[in-house]
Amino acid sequence: VIYNQRPGALPDDVMPRKFIRRYVPNAADARNHRLLSRFGAWAHHPNLWHLNRHSVAGGVAIGLFTGLLPAPLQMISAAACAVLFRCNLPVAVLVTLYTNPVTFVPLYLLGYELGKLILGAGGAAPVAPFEMDWSHFFDSMQRLVLWTVSLGPRLVVGVLALAVIFAVVGYFAVQLGWRAYIVLAWRARKRRKKNRDRPYFSHRDK
Repeated sequence: VIYNQRPGALPDDVMPRKFIRRYVPNAADARNHRLLSRFGAWAHHPNLWHLNRHSVAGGVAIGLFTGLLPAPLQMISAAACAVLFRCNLPVAVLVTLYTNPVTFVPLYLLGYELGKLILGAGGAAPVAPFEMDWSHFFDSMQRLVLWTVSLGPRLVVGVLALAVIFAVVGYFAVQLGWRAYIVLAWRARKRRKKNRDRPYFSHRDK
């Protein structure tokens, strides 16, 4: 089902879609991408490319959730979830980029601490922080995988909980932010119309 404007609702077209389109690829180009071409006709559903409050909020939520999955599952999982839930596909894929070699470790440490809070510390040994060696990138990636595995169940539970929190907060942040922009833009439009319709009196007319 394609989202349609409800009668009497504030128009979504006041949202700066041009701003969003700067950062999302053209639908035709995106469908031909080797990652998205695997979905075939599924990737042609109009809701996957429609820019409105619901589709973008869903795409952001999906991207925030799947962005915490281990590489290289983030983008393919985001695309699959966007197709399944009929949310904006480019937004879902692009939002996963908030996790990268710089943010990965702090986010996973946060997830580990959250997992300890959920499951209890239970005498767990302190975890030495991972240090990235950019001069030996591939060796560092191997050590990063081993470091991640060593964190155990607390990491899995904590990262999953963190992903859910990010997704819920991201979804409602977009919904509320989009709605607030629409209300403010609508009020500004009414003020401008009122000022245009206001009669002008010169000093000579007084």
